[in-house]
Amino acid sequence: MLGLGDGGAHYGMICDAATRRSFWRIGHAIANPGGSPSPRRFANFTSVPARVAGLADRGRIAVGYKADFNVIDHAGLRLHKPIITYDLPAGGRRLDQTAEGYVATVVSGEVIAENGVPTAARPGKLVRGRQPVPVPLR
Repeated sequence: MLGLGDGGAHYGMICDAATRRSFWRIGHAIANPGGSPSPRRFANFTSVPARVAGLADRGRIAVGYKADFNVIDHAGLRLHKPIITYDLPAGGRRLDQTAEGYVATVVSGEVIAENGVPTAARPGKLVRGRQPVPVPLR
């Protein structure tokens, strides 16, 4: 499992999510050519990273779990060239990169972006430490 975390110290130098390999994997590795999504491949993008990170309350769509996911139009998925943006405190710079094909982004069951446009919903919160498996509702 690949990962990178530096607290934002290198916003102006790197953009790790935009590598051709990462984008290809998002757009194509989950689905089987001409078939339905592979459960194993899907888990490699969802429940496996959640488990490794100690976030047992996410990584799957089920009652009681945190519902964070993207709805992706695979045929329309396009990556745009990174640009430098000066919107950090004290005029600090960062790399920003957009993409097309993300139909919706859902956080905690609420749509926070539709077709690349943010909505007013802000259901996210800071998470510290491991998160337990949700208790099933009866």
